[in-house]
Amino acid sequence: MRKFLFAAAGPIAAFALTLVISSLALWAFGSNPFEAYGDMLGHASKLETQIDILNRATPLYLSAVAAAIGFRMNLFNIGVEGQYLFAFLIAAQVGSLVALPQVFHILLIMTVAMLVGAAYAGIAGVLKVTRGVNEVISTIMLNAIAVSGFIAWLQQRWQPEQERFTSTTLGTKPIEESGLIPHINGLLEVVTRDIGQGKELTGVLLVAIAVGVGYHLLLTRSRFGFDLRASGMNPFAARAGGVSPKRMVVASLMLSGAVAGLIGMVELSDEAKFPPDPIKGLGFAGIAVALLGRNNPGGMVFSAILFAFLDVSAGILQNTQAATKEIVNIMQGIVLLAAVIAYGVTKRIQLREEARATAEALLDSEPSIEAGASA
Repeated sequence: MRKFLFAAAGPIAAFALTLVISSLALWAFGSNPFEAYGDMLGHASKLETQIDILNRATPLYLSAVAAAIGFRMNLFNIGVEGQYLFAFLIAAQVGSLVALPQVFHILLIMTVAMLVGAAYAGIAGVLKVTRGVNEVISTIMLNAIAVSGFIAWLQQRWQPEQERFTSTTLGTKPIEESGLIPHINGLLEVVTRDIGQGKELTGVLLVAIAVGVGYHLLLTRSRFGFDLRASGMNPFAARAGGVSPKRMVVASLMLSGAVAGLIGMVELSDEAKFPPDPIKGLGFAGIAVALLGRNNPGGMVFSAILFAFLDVSAGILQNTQAATKEIVNIMQGIVLLAAVIAYGVTKRIQLREEARATAEALLDSEPSIEAGASA
């Protein structure tokens, strides 16, 4: 019971602290927090809004898992942004060049995306183990090379010939419908009403669920997961146990990049190509989601939905004029700040309680030890 209370205390305290600080922020900007929260919750209660939230949470969750794999190895993969955008572009181009049965077409696109993401992330791993380059520096540089270098160049090179090169028509050739992951409205409508307003629940949600389950099983039910966690906690002890820390660095970054490659599949299913202005910032937002969810597959589900809820709420706040849409970004920062404070405080209290319980147990065992020595 005590362990459960300590586990629940952090999220509850973070939620309470978020409400207090967010309310103060809303008041400071001249908004009524009760009206703002009411508009946000009322909007989120609609089925169509919930579809938008799930569609937004799906790439955020995949991005969080990609970042969490690195965190488990004590690596900070800042390059998820560049990895998923580069993989998105290559997969879209490859998918547009072939015509296959639906299952094989989709599998080909996803496989290419994962391989490209893994290979691009692997560059940072090789630089770290061979030249000692910190992965934060290398992945930041690789982000710039991917976005401002490869993607900018290849987008123009792969521009469809019949399209004039403009900012609105820029992008790869459209993929045939057989290569697009279908929506799963039918599965949801079994337990809900018909989904209106043309909203479609992305089928990539099922992929994200599979990735989350695979992430959990890999870390907790496989030797590779044990080696990864052991190397992250203590590489010297792991080396003594026969685990190569260098191999684990490269493997974990490549695995992180492979998951990152799947992030763009949501937008690819909607746009049927690499669009002229793909969604930016998902890689960096995923880092925040992973930190808030404490790298736990279940915790990251709730944090991804929370961030998606705040993103979707920005529009309704602007429409109702209850608050400016920028307040959502402030609230996302407050959520992280509150989580860091709450988790830090509860961790200290837990360590203090464990130390006191250990001391009491030792004191209780002293008379029996002395009695045994006398006998």
